[in-house]
Amino acid sequence: MREPVVHVIPAHGAVKAVALVLHGGQEVGRTATSARQLAVLRMIPFAWALTRAGADRGLAVWRARYRVRGWNGPDASPVTDITEVLAKLRRAHDVPVILVGHSMGGRTALRVAGDPNVVGVAALAPWVPEGEPVAQLAGRRVLLVHGSADRTTKPGETHAYARRAREVATEVQMVDIPGEGHGMLRQPRLWHRLTNEFALSLF
Repeated sequence: MREPVVHVIPAHGAVKAVALVLHGGQEVGRTATSARQLAVLRMIPFAWALTRAGADRGLAVWRARYRVRGWNGPDASPVTDITEVLAKLRRAHDVPVILVGHSMGGRTALRVAGDPNVVGVAALAPWVPEGEPVAQLAGRRVLLVHGSADRTTKPGETHAYARRAREVATEVQMVDIPGEGHGMLRQPRLWHRLTNEFALSLF
């Protein structure tokens, strides 16, 4: 794959903001992503929910797919990909950008939040291990959502990240969903509503 794949759902009329949706992945993996992977498919309903909620207000939705499946330690592979996508997005639409990421996509979204067009990040069941940086969140609004029954990423680490992020971000919301697992399957409407309301509040 020569560059990250991007699927665009246009706004109705002029683009006033863009939601960039980022899927999850795995800790280590050099194989190429595919459109059929569960982590990729999981974010399609979020993209369409954002479109239904915001297209009439000028929200376009971009859904990115990384070159490879893994984070890959210091390479932080998806960060490189999404930095490129954000530059491409800025050339197309110099408007506010809201990042929406699940799991590894949440970590990626938080890492690239220092991009000048980014105004907020919705990180859903994010993978935020101890030591994850927060300085790039200065001036941004952040929504962190985690299910209490998640056994893949750790709610406690998300709470710890929220505490550190509050020292620099404009606003940090931390929402716990009791009994929800990593797949966001028990209460999908709640996940969508929280994401949509957050995104639409930023432009």
